[in-house]
Amino acid sequence: MPTQHRAIQSRQALIRSAAETFLEKGVPAAGMVEISRRARLSKGALYFHFTSKDDLTLAVRDAALEALQELEDSFTRSPQPLTTAVRDFTVELFGRVESDAVLRAGLRLRPETAPGLGIYALEQRWYALFLDKAVTCGTGGPAGPHASDTEPRRTAQLLTSIVVGLLHLGSEDGTWWDEEAIVGLWALLPSAPGRIPAAVPAPAQLPAAG
Repeated sequence: MPTQHRAIQSRQALIRSAAETFLEKGVPAAGMVEISRRARLSKGALYFHFTSKDDLTLAVRDAALEALQELEDSFTRSPQPLTTAVRDFTVELFGRVESDAVLRAGLRLRPETAPGLGIYALEQRWYALFLDKAVTCGTGGPAGPHASDTEPRRTAQLLTSIVVGLLHLGSEDGTWWDEEAIVGLWALLPSAPGRIPAAVPAPAQLPAAG
C-alpha cells in the first residue's frame, strides 16, 4: 500500500476514533493515548497528524461539516419542491447522523469548541438553503414557485424549525429520527402555503460532547 494512502487511512482512523471517544466520554475527558489505542495506532502516529487535542477536535468538526455539505449538495440538486425536498433531506440527515459517529460527534461539539456546527449556525445555514430552494423550485403548495416573497420565507422558517427541533429531540430519543416518524410528521403539514403558521423558535442548545 502506498505511503500516502496509508497516511490518509491513519488520519481518518484517528478522526473516527476521536469522534467515538468524544461521544462516550466528552471532549474534556477524552485522552490522546486512548484515542490512538482505539485507532490501533501509536501515540507517535497520532501526533504526526495532530499536534494537540484541539487540533484533532477541529478535524472532527471539519469532517462533520464535509459530511453535512454532501447532504446539503444532494438537497440542492433535488428537483422536488421545498417541502418534499426538506423531508427527504431530513430522512437522509438523521440516517447519516445515526450511522456516522464523526457527524454525530461533530453536531454535539460545543460551539466555542468547534465553530460552525452549533444550533444557531445550523439554523441560519438551513434557513438560507431552504429559502433558496423555495424561491427556485417552489414551496410545494398550489402557489408554486411564483408565490410572494413572504410565503417562501415563512415556509423556510417553519421547515427549518422542524428540522432543528428534530435534531434536538433525537439527540435524547432516537425515535424522533426514525424515517417513518419523519414521513408521518410531514403528512401533517398543511398543503396550502397560506395555511402555514409562523415558525416556532428553535431549541436553545443540543446536549454537548465537548
